[in-house]
Amino acid sequence: MLRRILDRGQDDLVAAERRLLAELGAALVRCAALAADQATLRRAALQLDELFLLVVAGEFNSGKSAFINALLGGQVLEEGVTPTTTRVHVLRYGAEVGRAVTRDGEAALEVVTAPVELLREIHIVDTPGTNAIHREHEAITRDFVPRSDLVLFVTSADRPFTESERAFLQSIREWGKKVVVVVNKIDILEEAADVERIRAFIGDHARALLGFAPDIFPLSARQALRAKTGGDPELLARSRFGELERYISATLDEKERLRLKLLNPLGVGARLAQNYREAADRQLALLADDFTAIEDIERQLAMYREDMAREFRFRLADADNVLHEFEGRGMAFFDETLRLGRVVDLLNRARIKAEFEKKVVADVPQMIERRVHEVIDWLLSSDLRQWQAVMEHVAKRRHAMTAGGAGGSASGKAAGEGGSSDRAGDADRANRVGGANRVGRADRADRIVGQVGGAFDLDRSRLLDSVGRVAQETLDGYDKEAEATRMADSVQAAVASTALVEVGAIGLGTLLAHVLAGAAADATGVLAASVIALLGLFIIPSRRQAAKRELRARIAALRGELMTALTSQFGREIERSLRRIDEAIAPYTRFIRAERKRLEASRDELSSLLGELAGLRRRAESL
Repeated sequence: MLRRILDRGQDDLVAAERRLLAELGAALVRCAALAADQATLRRAALQLDELFLLVVAGEFNSGKSAFINALLGGQVLEEGVTPTTTRVHVLRYGAEVGRAVTRDGEAALEVVTAPVELLREIHIVDTPGTNAIHREHEAITRDFVPRSDLVLFVTSADRPFTESERAFLQSIREWGKKVVVVVNKIDILEEAADVERIRAFIGDHARALLGFAPDIFPLSARQALRAKTGGDPELLARSRFGELERYISATLDEKERLRLKLLNPLGVGARLAQNYREAADRQLALLADDFTAIEDIERQLAMYREDMAREFRFRLADADNVLHEFEGRGMAFFDETLRLGRVVDLLNRARIKAEFEKKVVADVPQMIERRVHEVIDWLLSSDLRQWQAVMEHVAKRRHAMTAGGAGGSASGKAAGEGGSSDRAGDADRANRVGGANRVGRADRADRIVGQVGGAFDLDRSRLLDSVGRVAQETLDGYDKEAEATRMADSVQAAVASTALVEVGAIGLGTLLAHVLAGAAADATGVLAASVIALLGLFIIPSRRQAAKRELRARIAALRGELMTALTSQFGREIERSLRRIDEAIAPYTRFIRAERKRLEASRDELSSLLGELAGLRRRAESL
C-alpha cells in the first residue's frame, strides 16, 4: 500500500530502511536477542506495508471507546463503566460494520470494520486500559505500542495524569513515538479556566516524561458523539472535538503520515539496537573483572614457575655439595692410601674396598636421598599453596558475582526506569532483558538473569563454579604422603634409567649406594692394579694420580646423571602441577575470551547500525 504513494526518492529511502532493518534483525539473532524483541522488530518492519496505524491508549474508564466512536461518528465500539475492552481492537475500513477475532502471535485481536472514510487512510487500534485488572491486557497494550505510527493517549479531566498513566508514558518514551494527548470529559468541568489549568498541568508533566511537549486536545467525546448522531452543531462546538479532527485531517496529511510511517520502524530499531549495545557494554564490564581474576592467576602461575625454578637450583645445589664432599674425601683417601707406608694394606683388596666405602662413601646415599625428599616436600607444599591461591581468587570472583550488583540494576534501569511499581510489563521486560533491580545476584546460579538472551551469566557462574569445585576437590583430596611416594618413585625411576640400573623394590638411598659402590669397586680396582705394578718407588705417585682422575671422572659422570635425572623429573613435576591448574581454569578462561570477542563484535556491529539508523532517520525527518 505504501509504495503506491511514494516518489522515486521516497521509494529508495524505504528500500534502504528495509535493508537496514533486515541487517539489524540478523544482528539481533547473532547476539541472542529475546524472541519477543526480534518479533517486535519484524512487526515494525512489516508496518511499512500497512496503512498509517493510530494506537489509542489510556486507563480504562478514561473514555477511549467513546472517543473512537466520536471520531468515527457512530456507536462502533462498546462503551461502559467497567473495563469493556479486554483485547486489542483493530478498526479498518469495510463496506459494513463487522467483527472477527484473529490471532496476533499469542494475543487475540478483534478486527472491527466500518464504512468510515477516515479508515480508508488510517487504521485505529483500541487497547485495554493501562491500569487493566488483568496484567496480560496491560502487557498486550505495551507490546502493541511499538507498532504504532502515532500514539493518541486519552486521559480523563476528572483525574488527569494518574500514576499508572505516567508510568505508561515513561515506558513508551524509549520507542521514540509521536504522542498526542487527549483530555476527555471536559464537560464535567464548570469553568473554562479549569480546562486551561488541566492543559498546563498535563503539558508540564508530559514534557518531563516524554522529553518533548506533545499536542494536547481537551474535549468531550460524549458530547461530540451525541452531536454527530443528533446533528447538533452547537453541541459539537462545545465538545471542542473539531480541533482534534482538524489536526488529524490537516496536520496528519499524507506527507506527515508518510514521515511518521518511515520514522516508526527506525525508532523501534534504534531502541532495540541501543538496548542490546548497552547490554553488551554491561557484559563487557563484567568480563573486565573476570579478566582481572584470570590475569591475576596467570601472573601467579608465571611467578610460581620462576620461583620454583630459582628455588630448585638452590635445593639441587645442596645435593650437589654432598657429591663434592664425597669427591674431596676420595681425593684425601688416595693421598692417605697410595703411599709406601701402606704397601701391605694395598695387597688386601677387600680391606681397601671396605675402607673406601666407610671413609669415602659413608652416608652419601642417605644424605642425597634426604635432600631429594626435602625437594619433594618443598615441591608438594608449593603446589598446595598454589592451588590455595587459585582457590582464593575463584572464591573472590564467586563472591563478587553473588554479592555484587553489577549489570543487573543498570540493565533494569535501561529497560524501564522512572515508572511506578504498577508497571509489571516493564518489570518483566527488565528481568528478561537485563536483570531487574529487585532480583538478587544470589539467584544467578538458578536463573538466567542479568543478560540479554542466551545464558551469559549462567555460563559464567557455572564455569567459575566448576573451577572452584576442581580446586576444592584437589585440596580436599590432597594426600601428601601418597603424592610424596609417587614423586619419590618417579625420581628413583629417572635416576635408575639414567644410571642403567634395575630398580626393583629398593629405595632411592639403596639405589644410590649401589651406584656409588660401583664407583668404589672401580677405584679399588685401580688400587689393585697399582699393587701389581709396584716395581719401584716412583710408580706409586703416578698410580695415585691415575686413581684420582678415575674417581673424578666417575663422580662427574654420577653427578651429571643424578643432576640431569633430578632436574628433568622435577621439571616435569612442576609442569604437571601447572598443567593441572591450567586445565582446571581452561573452560572458564576460554569462555571469557570467547565471550569478550563475541560481545565486542556485537557491540561494534550494533554501534555501526545505530549510526546508519540515525542517518536514515534524518532523511525521513526531512520529508
